[in-house]
Amino acid sequence: MAEIVVGIVKDKLASWIREEVSSLSDVDKEVAEIARELVTIHCVLKDADRRAETEGDNIITDGVKEWVNELREIAFEVEDVVSEYRHHHMAEQPHHPNNNQQGLVGEFLQKIASFLFFCCSRLKQRHELAMQIKGIKSRLSEFHTRSERYGFKAIQKGSTSTTTSQNTVASYYVYPQMASDEPQEKQLVGIESARDELIGILLDESSQFRVTSVVGMGGSGKTTLAQEVYNHVQGSFQCHAWIQVRQPYDIEAILKTLIRELFKSTNESIPWEIDTMAGVAELIYNLRAYLRGKKYLVIFDDVRKEVFWGDIGYVLMGDNVGGRILITTRNMEVAKFRSSFHIHKMQPLPKQKAWELFCKQAFGAEDCPRQLKEISDDIVERCEGLPLAIKLISRLLSTKNKIASEWRKLHKSLGSELGKTNTSKILSFSYNDLPNYYIKSCFLYFGMFPQHHSIRQGRLIRQWIAEGFVKPGNNRRLEEVAQEHMKVLIDRSLVEVSLVDVMGKPKECRVHDLLHELILDKTNNLRFCQVLQRNDEPNNEGGEARRLSINNCSNDLLEGIKSRRIHSILVFYENKTLNSEVPVFTTNFKFLKVLDFEDAQGLDHLPEDIGKLFDLRYLSVRGTKVKMLPKSLGKLENLETLDLKRSLVSEIPAEVINTLCKLRCLYTYYVEDIDGQHYFKIVGAKLEAGFGSLKALRKLYHIEADAEVVDRGLFKELRNLTQLRTFGIIKLRNEDGRELCSCIERMEQLESLTICATGENEFIDLKSISSPPKFLERLSLFGRLRKLPECFTEFRHLIKIRLAYSTLEDDPIEVLQNMHNLLQLFISHNAYVGEKLHFKEGVFPILKKLSVEDLGGLRSLIIEETALPKLETLLIGPCPRLDDVPSGLQHLRKLKTLFFVNMSPDYMMLQDFRSALQVPSVIFSYIDEQAKQQWLTLPILLEYQVGFQKGMF
Repeated sequence: MAEIVVGIVKDKLASWIREEVSSLSDVDKEVAEIARELVTIHCVLKDADRRAETEGDNIITDGVKEWVNELREIAFEVEDVVSEYRHHHMAEQPHHPNNNQQGLVGEFLQKIASFLFFCCSRLKQRHELAMQIKGIKSRLSEFHTRSERYGFKAIQKGSTSTTTSQNTVASYYVYPQMASDEPQEKQLVGIESARDELIGILLDESSQFRVTSVVGMGGSGKTTLAQEVYNHVQGSFQCHAWIQVRQPYDIEAILKTLIRELFKSTNESIPWEIDTMAGVAELIYNLRAYLRGKKYLVIFDDVRKEVFWGDIGYVLMGDNVGGRILITTRNMEVAKFRSSFHIHKMQPLPKQKAWELFCKQAFGAEDCPRQLKEISDDIVERCEGLPLAIKLISRLLSTKNKIASEWRKLHKSLGSELGKTNTSKILSFSYNDLPNYYIKSCFLYFGMFPQHHSIRQGRLIRQWIAEGFVKPGNNRRLEEVAQEHMKVLIDRSLVEVSLVDVMGKPKECRVHDLLHELILDKTNNLRFCQVLQRNDEPNNEGGEARRLSINNCSNDLLEGIKSRRIHSILVFYENKTLNSEVPVFTTNFKFLKVLDFEDAQGLDHLPEDIGKLFDLRYLSVRGTKVKMLPKSLGKLENLETLDLKRSLVSEIPAEVINTLCKLRCLYTYYVEDIDGQHYFKIVGAKLEAGFGSLKALRKLYHIEADAEVVDRGLFKELRNLTQLRTFGIIKLRNEDGRELCSCIERMEQLESLTICATGENEFIDLKSISSPPKFLERLSLFGRLRKLPECFTEFRHLIKIRLAYSTLEDDPIEVLQNMHNLLQLFISHNAYVGEKLHFKEGVFPILKKLSVEDLGGLRSLIIEETALPKLETLLIGPCPRLDDVPSGLQHLRKLKTLFFVNMSPDYMMLQDFRSALQVPSVIFSYIDEQAKQQWLTLPILLEYQVGFQKGMF
């Protein structure tokens, strides 16, 4: 554990030495000399880790611990000295990489400026650098003396150690044999009867409000059970929500999240007023108004304190229309507090079920090998029926060779305290067994996020890359290596996948609360990060922590931060107004690599001097009210990710964007809700001329293409961005289609493309595309087409298509049906103006989601047998002329969810929906007399139809 931070620093500096040391002066080589010393420090720390593992933790005395902490501080200081040195060294170069068009006069003036800079500041910088180097050398001398005193030696590369280098991971890491795409329910063991019992309780026909509790220790499977129940029953309620109760919880934050989730469950637009509601009272009023008369289900996961019910319980105890609450908790007193209708207490898995779970996780479809039977049986017995312990140890063993001696060695390392009294032993061992310090650092980074936080994988991966936790190799992209790191963590059950994309790949992930506690313990010991929370007392226990997570904290806590060597700051003010001191506070740390303000409510500007953060690589103001970018942001020449999504930035000046030569990802848009129901428009940003020099760009969306921007040379710049993989353009005029097609043909690596016309009546001209990008997977077109372009026949790899406002006259299924890889298809907003959509036998063999929305001319939808065999979600409406229930619904045997959106009351009352009875979740929405959207489930609608036929309505 001692080596992981120093190892990454060592590798980064070793790379720099190889690249640049030959060109350094004698004075500069002192910097390289101290950088090389990190190799020795790293090797000694490897010896400390090895001895801790083989001789026990007793070898690591308090004195040794303090010495190891000092070594880390030396490593951090060396990294920062070298980073600052490199920054000044680059600043003195006579030619700026993106500034070659100044002419002879400009070049001469730049040389003069460079010379003056050298004369005025070089000596001062050299003096300060020399003093820092002198101090580091003195500490390094003491390091050598004390390492000999403590009896540690340097383990050189190639020596035996449990922590391997990045380059050797692929050669020895064995992925689990279990199929990763096996349905989740087939992986569940031992909770089937409890699941069925809870489903019966929640679906009981009683209209009384009821609370059900699931109680058990951490790792006993409470959340897994609740999630299974939730997945089965949510379609039987008019609205539903799953709420993770973070610690410490914030009642205002919970109410806002609850309202959002309830609206999302019915596909309703989330009211923008939520963020401006004045306090808890207004939120409660609006929540109760929304739930009035509705049959709802709410899950509160991981409630820790009895007072929680005092804060929120009465809010939900309203009309007797069948409202249901289910909570999970470790505390029996919490379960009893509101006299739950039913309390289910989690029990340890019986021996046979424990063995079944172990074998499924460790061996997949295979049987336990005979030579491993005895030792496996002993391991299962020691886990004492605790599911999390069984899952972690079995997934860890699945990465090992099936050799008895190797398993016995691991078993011996675990010791005799495996059971539920010491689950942390298994958790810690699973962490220590990770292949290298890069993956360990990626795992520890989850501690920067609040407990239960579901994190977008893209966000996490880009921050890992910015931090240097991902090392390139074997001609693979950094993103691909980072995804492999994530796969290792998921395969070992250290990370849970909370949301998957259309291809079943992880989209969001999180860690179990017990693992989160383990991470925070380790990050504190390693000075990896410091977490500041709302109720914390001011202190400096984080010491010289390298990272900072700020969660709704006060000014006093910020003032207590003494370190100036922070490398990452993540700010979480999702439901509170951002402390006004935070943005200014962040610029105190000139070595910052990651600065993330995502969803920080109240942030409306960035500090003007943000440009002094010379090593910043990741900057996000996603979901904030920031409108303008400071000009100094253009000085951030190391910036790789600039995330402006859902901010109010509408224009990016040339002096800001055109110097960011390392920028890889630029997100610049938000979706504006028009009518509160289902109409929207995409709003992007304008770029100035010159952005074509950003050759490193891989993701760029969405940029505007109005007449003004086009006149400034938009398409000339786009032609230079040939490495784009994701691209979005909006406000495109018909006459500019040919130019755009020319640019798209040059983007040979393009995987995702979005094109929006200037308005719904504007045509998109794609006729000029003769050789479309061969790797294109996602295509969205918003604008008139009249007819699908011929290039559509070349799109063989598309997995997702979205068509809106296309006004196609011919049935688009005739052309699209040959796209056998399609997983999602959205046809909406008069994309088709004909009367019939016909899905013939065998079409779309793997399509999972189909949306037919707002087609004013559609009269019939026909699904033949064997069409859409894998369809799971079908959304229909509003389609005012639709005459009947879609023909062939009974053929969709995999269908899980069927939505009829904003259909007329006559349609709902007069149609025969019995063909949809086999679908687990069927939901109807309509607009009532007060112009509000209301929701019904199929059983309730069938009751209304009976009453309507009897003249009761």
